[in-house]
Amino acid sequence: MPELKLFRKRLIPEECILLKDDEVVYADDRIIVTRWRTIRPKKSFDHGASCYFLKEGYKVSGFIKPDGSLLYWYCDIVDYEHPDDKTYIFRDLLADVLVYPDDFVKVMDLDEFGEALEKNLITVDDVKRALHSLSSLLDIIYSGKFNLLTRELTSRVMDNIE
Repeated sequence: MPELKLFRKRLIPEECILLKDDEVVYADDRIIVTRWRTIRPKKSFDHGASCYFLKEGYKVSGFIKPDGSLLYWYCDIVDYEHPDDKTYIFRDLLADVLVYPDDFVKVMDLDEFGEALEKNLITVDDVKRALHSLSSLLDIIYSGKFNLLTRELTSRVMDNIE
C-alpha cells in the first residue's frame, strides 16, 4: 500500500493541517483506516482510530481513554479532495454525531454548519451533500446497525490499540 498523506481541513476555525502522525492501517477505494494519538492530549482520551468512508461522506472515530476503554464514537461529516495518488484532503463539514457506549446519540455543531453557510464558507451543494450523509449516518445508527461501521475499526485496529 502506498504511503498516504492525509490532511484535515477545518472551516471554523479555518485551518488545514497534515495529519503527519496518523498511521494508515488499511486503505482501498472504499475506506481508509488510521490509528492516531491526539494532537492536543486531553484527560478523557489520548488516542484512537478512524475510518473514513469515502463514498458515504463521513468519518467514524473511536476515542480511547488512557485505560484503553472507549470514551465514545465520534462521527464527522466530511468530503474530500484527492489531488494525487498519495494525498487526501478531508474537509470537515461541521455536523458531527457522538455515539456513546450506552447507545446515547448526540448530534452536534449544527449552529456552526449554519454559520458556515451564512459566511459562504460552504456552498448550497456542500450543504445538500452533508445533509444526505448526515441522514444516512443517522439512519444506520437509529436502525441499530452502527456496528456495521464500527467493525471496520474494531476488526482492523481497536483490538491492537496501545
